[in-house]
Amino acid sequence: MQERILVVDDDPDILQFVRVNLELEGFETTSAENGRVALDAAKAAPPDLVLLDVMMPEMDGLTVLRRLRSTPATTNVPVILLTAKALAEDRVTGLNLGADDYITKPFDVEELMARVRTVLRRAQQMRDLSPLTGLPGNFRISRELESRVKEGDPFAIVHADLDNFKSFNDHYGFMRGDAVIKFSAQVLLNAAEECGDAAAFVGHVGGDDFIAVIDPDVVEDFCKLAIRAYDDGILDFYDTADALQGYIEVVDRRGERHAFPISSISMGVASNTRRRIASEWEASAIASEMKEYAKRQPGSVYQIDRRN
Repeated sequence: MQERILVVDDDPDILQFVRVNLELEGFETTSAENGRVALDAAKAAPPDLVLLDVMMPEMDGLTVLRRLRSTPATTNVPVILLTAKALAEDRVTGLNLGADDYITKPFDVEELMARVRTVLRRAQQMRDLSPLTGLPGNFRISRELESRVKEGDPFAIVHADLDNFKSFNDHYGFMRGDAVIKFSAQVLLNAAEECGDAAAFVGHVGGDDFIAVIDPDVVEDFCKLAIRAYDDGILDFYDTADALQGYIEVVDRRGERHAFPISSISMGVASNTRRRIASEWEASAIASEMKEYAKRQPGSVYQIDRRN
């Protein structure tokens, strides 16, 4: 899909020049000749990037930038400022307001294209990261699995899921729940490092689900390290009385009380060492199936697919 760029400049010649060159490079463009039109266009259909002139009548580019950053629909849209060479103060102000980069007029087309691609690439990388854990998200996970399957080298995929997390989140609130998610991410990262696989990959699917791709020779070590660290640390997130009794009590909508054990971690493992895996979807499905087997057992457990 073509990336869409909104070009904002009150000079029609510059507007046309920039648009033509962007479109020659394969980008889709829209344009606005002043700040008010730019804001309306960006809110109606948020672009992938805004090229924004600073010096404009009625509403200057810095005011536009400030309003883009304060509007939920456009707060994360990357912005490159187009500034006059002499106005260093505007560049500094723009960066402080949240601009992603700037380029000075008159500018070289090749430099402009390089900065556009760099900012778009950086924005894509940020979108691919979980905002909570900082781990790669679904797009990067899918791309990693696709690459491993295509290369055909031995790999193991681990689907990790927290047990009794929803009851914990309901009981203690989402802020303590978020702390457990971040703790779990660090547990998996540390286990990946400790097991000695330099090419290990750990991603956050979302919620309390994680994916790791590990060398099959050390995947059991990875699972054991993760389980040990999780079980050692999870009690720190419980109130002392709940930790001592080994469960929490949650009242449902009908007023009935239910006891939920201390949270544990379940992991399912699939590998291409014993059976051929034809796609990233198959790898994910087998690991998820193994994870469901693991969840049927009490406590922190890992289950490896050993079928031929």
